[in-house]
Amino acid sequence: MQNDEMIWQVIGHFSCSFRVSTKLQGKDTQNFCQNKHNVTGLCNRSSCPLANSRYATILEEKGRCYLYMKTIERAHTPKKLWQKVKLNRNYAKALEQIDSHLQYWPNFLVHKNKQRLTKITQYLIRMKRLALKVRPKIVTVPARKEKVERKREAKAEAASNVDREIEKELLQRLQNGTYGDIYNIRPKVLDKVLEENEKEDVEGSLLSEEEEEEGGSMSEGEEESFEMEEEDEDEEEEEDITFVEGYDYLEDSDIESLPSPLVGDEADDGEYGGDDDDEEEGKDEDGRSARDARKRRPSSSKRGGKKSLKKPRK
Repeated sequence: MQNDEMIWQVIGHFSCSFRVSTKLQGKDTQNFCQNKHNVTGLCNRSSCPLANSRYATILEEKGRCYLYMKTIERAHTPKKLWQKVKLNRNYAKALEQIDSHLQYWPNFLVHKNKQRLTKITQYLIRMKRLALKVRPKIVTVPARKEKVERKREAKAEAASNVDREIEKELLQRLQNGTYGDIYNIRPKVLDKVLEENEKEDVEGSLLSEEEEEEGGSMSEGEEESFEMEEEDEDEEEEEDITFVEGYDYLEDSDIESLPSPLVGDEADDGEYGGDDDDEEEGKDEDGRSARDARKRRPSSSKRGGKKSLKKPRK
């Protein structure tokens, strides 16, 4: 026969495998119970599941709450000692189930079971909310590797000149009029920008003047070159003048049939004069006689002269 008082005197005053003792600062020692069926978690006479033959508690399994009840009638069968009742997901309906199953039980157990159900329901809701949120994954990083990465970041930042790039971008936006007409700029920076703009304007004006001067000089040079080319062309045209023999198409018979020059008074009275005609005819005859002589003239080889030796071309 089970005696609850005797069991509590043994495990409560001597030794219990589920008891955990802690000493609070400035207070007496507090004992806790590690048994999963303990409804409060404290080690005392009313909360001990071993020293109470009539006991009830609530446990959570895979997100669902169950009501466990123990009675003295099932003490002789340890396999069926606890009766398990599945509670509804709705909190209000679960409270109603607890009231119906623990109708004639001590008020202490009814109240503590309702408190336990409330706590379990709250942390289940909190678990669902945390599961929906995106949480960062914590990964261990070696201290040496982290130190090397910090050094690399510092070097990259020093090489990139972030401040200068930001300043250039802001100045470009200022010149483009991105921010309107009102600015809150430091005087030194504003003076610097104005000086740079003046330098750019002066350089642009000088370059434009030089280009204009170069353009004018080029035009004068081109005119001179054109004049020189025209003079060279005139000289070339004058130098290309050649003399060609006249009356090549006439034969000896034609020359003989030409009218004879005027003699005596007729020559003197002629309007055009015959001296010029005579000279031209004489020249033609002399030219023909010279050509005929060249044709009839034997070559040096036929006359017995020395043969001309030509050197081979290299």
